Amino acid sequence: MAITRRALLKAIVATGAGMVVGGGGYGYLYGRHALAITESDVPVSGLPHALSGLRVGLLTDVHRSRWVSEDDVNAAVELLMRSRPDLIVLGGDYVTWGDRRFVAAAAESLSGLAAPQGVFAILGNHDDDHDMPAALASRGITVLRDARTRLSIRNEAIELAGIRFWTRRASDIEAVVRGAIGTVILLAHDPRRLTEAAALDVPLVLSGHTHGGQVVLPAIGPVAAQKFPVVAGFGREGRTTLFVSRGVGTVYVPVRINCPPEVAILTLRPGADAPPHQGA
Repeated sequence: MAITRRALLKAIVATGAGMVVGGGGYGYLYGRHALAITESDVPVSGLPHALSGLRVGLLTDVHRSRWVSEDDVNAAVELLMRSRPDLIVLGGDYVTWGDRRFVAAAAESLSGLAAPQGVFAILGNHDDDHDMPAALASRGITVLRDARTRLSIRNEAIELAGIRFWTRRASDIEAVVRGAIGTVILLAHDPRRLTEAAALDVPLVLSGHTHGGQVVLPAIGPVAAQKFPVVAGFGREGRTTLFVSRGVGTVYVPVRINCPPEVAILTLRPGADAPPHQGA
């Protein structure tokens, strides 16, 4: 997640009481552990009716570290598995700053994930390009690095495309989705890829990266994530729907204020004329 130190300091100072009392203390002791599940219907342009009701589990931004424990990650895995999604996707940032001490531990915790249509992952800006994907792959998780795979579900095709955080040019993304014959779901860690996806008429983008802002202040909002088109939840550009998850972990400081961690269950529905329905 690209949060500037200056923006984060603004957020911390604005809490008034700092990290020990008030909102900061709450965010450290409770807010960062208040894991919730978000359940939403997602309108997808051109989705075949046979795929209506397909449930996709999204878990992202684990950031396994000294501050995000094995218990934290296991809780997210267990919460997602209780909902029994048809398909599971992981949105990147499994450790923080590529810390290799936690690569195996993060992958091991995520190995408890399973779904009838498989478990797929992309890489975020905190993930290295070798150890992390290897650790995930060794535990049965398919890692999509500027790659696409075709799933046959209910006699219909879903093209699951995954790009790395650093893949940003429209031409590079186009190369990944070129030739797709089914409904394309683009896994992009950074929600700013909505622009390129919309230009390519990709119907659905699933992202993380923002942590929902992590620190969301009354009357100010998510100070540290204002540069993103969507900080959390749904966005839309043209025929393309975007969903951004708040994720599980934290970076810079182990605090969440007005921004609880989440895992998401997204139920696909045909069409995109009506606004998405979101529940918890």
